[in-house]
Amino acid sequence: MMKKIIILLLGVVVSYSCSVKNQDNSKKDINVYPVIPKPEKLTGMEGEFVIKSDTKIVGDAALEQEGNYLAQLVNMPSGFTLAFKEGKSNEKNSISLKLDDKIENDEGYTLSVSQDKIVIAGKTAKGVFYGIQSLRQLLPPELESKKAIADVEWKVPSVEIIDSPRYVYRGMHLDVGRHMFPVATIKEFIDLIAMHKMNTFHWHLTEDQGWRIEIKKYPKLTEVGAFRKETLIGHGATKEENRKFDGKPYGGFYTQEEVKDIVDYAAKRHITVIPEIEMPGHSIAAIAAYPELGNTGKQYEVGTRWGVYKEIYAPTEKTFDFLEDVLTEVMELFPSQLIHIGGDEAPKDQWEQSKYAQELIKKEGLKNEHELQSYFIKRIEKFVNSKGRNIIGWDEILEGGLAPNAAVMSWRGTEGGIEAAKQKHYVVMTPGHSCYFDHYQSKDTKNEPLAIGGYLPVKKVYSYDPTPKELSKEEQKYILGAQANVWTEYIGTPDYLEYMILPRMDAMAEVVWTKPEHKNWNDFKERLNPMAKRYDVMGLNYAKHVFTGKK
Repeated sequence: MMKKIIILLLGVVVSYSCSVKNQDNSKKDINVYPVIPKPEKLTGMEGEFVIKSDTKIVGDAALEQEGNYLAQLVNMPSGFTLAFKEGKSNEKNSISLKLDDKIENDEGYTLSVSQDKIVIAGKTAKGVFYGIQSLRQLLPPELESKKAIADVEWKVPSVEIIDSPRYVYRGMHLDVGRHMFPVATIKEFIDLIAMHKMNTFHWHLTEDQGWRIEIKKYPKLTEVGAFRKETLIGHGATKEENRKFDGKPYGGFYTQEEVKDIVDYAAKRHITVIPEIEMPGHSIAAIAAYPELGNTGKQYEVGTRWGVYKEIYAPTEKTFDFLEDVLTEVMELFPSQLIHIGGDEAPKDQWEQSKYAQELIKKEGLKNEHELQSYFIKRIEKFVNSKGRNIIGWDEILEGGLAPNAAVMSWRGTEGGIEAAKQKHYVVMTPGHSCYFDHYQSKDTKNEPLAIGGYLPVKKVYSYDPTPKELSKEEQKYILGAQANVWTEYIGTPDYLEYMILPRMDAMAEVVWTKPEHKNWNDFKERLNPMAKRYDVMGLNYAKHVFTGKK
């Protein structure tokens, strides 16, 4: 059942039986064909194709969206007025988009560039879209300009590419609970996901420090829960009396109309948006709005410091009714097969002291509070399943027994993912040691913007392999892929967000797309240089460490 569900979610085939060898990694090829992530097979050829004002873009009717995307991509910097037209063409000076059933992988594509024409083929529209991304990277970096540039020749080197991804899940996560970002920034984030041939945006929408999504049945979630009175300055102190705050109110939320717009924007770029509604922990913002959801009946305020709070949802029928109502509205906004329910960092102190929680443990024959959390998650899973969806949660949902159809995100190292895969549950790997983009990129932290801690340079991201060697070949099939996580305690502006994700995102893109035998660090670094020029044209604030050699 879960296999069918995952295929529906991502629209891809899990395995791909391509037996071709990868390209020769000569420096010439790297400089002329700087594609990231690295393709399965790339064969360089003599000559080039030049896109001109009279170049035709043609293709199957089902590819109109992709054709229009390509035309817009070229028209903005060139000043051309290219337009997609339905049909087939073998004419010179044309770019043809087509579907090809002979391609085995649903996300696979071929890109053929000769001096006369360009042909992009995919088994599905998604594959064609990824072919367009490779074409994009082969064009001059000025292609990324938001205004017309004169005197640029829009040349594409002749090449044959056969390509498909290693994993079906290739994701980026963004926490908007601690700090939120304008809709325009969210769309730019999605555009970067698309450029890197990633297919999932995990949107972390609720936190102790702010509830960020409009829920019409519960207006106080945004009237109260979306705003905190102030924010902790710096890392703070362990003792409450030593903490300093900025004294500035902070908050905001995304309306349901904004959410629909973002989900639609992502879908047009073949990206699934997975919403996360945290439970039972990381919920003090919701409890501040509706105190009856808590265990003590006390009135709390929205979190102003970072870290873990003891306040968590009470396991009452009122709470379950509330969460079912919330998830109903969420699922109406997000068509994703997977719904993320959090499950991490939920201290059990209040449940230990709660008369109701202790009576529920006895009534249900549970051993302890960990099994009570499992009971909580299973209740939510049953509801989500009744709507035809499935849950995914952080690896703490393994504690006390994993819900029957749940998928697991392994963040506290790889152990949770290994355990879940051995239990035949699907897994997304996202361990902090290799996938947490809120960590420092330099050992010289004094000259870096404030971050949460840790050290994660581009090279370490690049070296990560999401498939644990501890798993058998059969168990490895349950590893769907990986994602990078962006937690925003200290990331408060779009510029800083760009700095923390780029170019580490390039490394992660290659981790989840390219097979290990085709990866090479020095080769990757060479291909990063043209990508940096592209980021310069885009005006992005990317980190320079990997280019300067500073650690």
